[in-house]
Amino acid sequence: MSHSVVFTPEARDDLFGLYDYIAGRGSPKRALGHIHRIEKSCMSLQTFPERGTLREDLRHGLRMMGFEGRVSTAFQVGSGSVAILRILYGGRSIELAFPQESSS
Repeated sequence: MSHSVVFTPEARDDLFGLYDYIAGRGSPKRALGHIHRIEKSCMSLQTFPERGTLREDLRHGLRMMGFEGRVSTAFQVGSGSVAILRILYGGRSIELAFPQESSS
């Protein structure tokens, strides 16, 4: 079964920020290539969405998948869809991106 992949506004903002970061330190062409590879990696979740590391400690159903050693993709699998929640580069903290929900 093929799943649809949807990028949340936060994930899109992460991609734009990453593009700006790489373009500012390298070149726009290099930045665009990197963004395209990240998007392709995310789209590969259409056919095998239950991969990555489950991070139930941060959010129910949250999964993390690494990319090229510097990028972490946070996503959740639903029935027939995968939501890309965040795309974190380098040392960005997953714990800060997903503060633990209070149990009150």
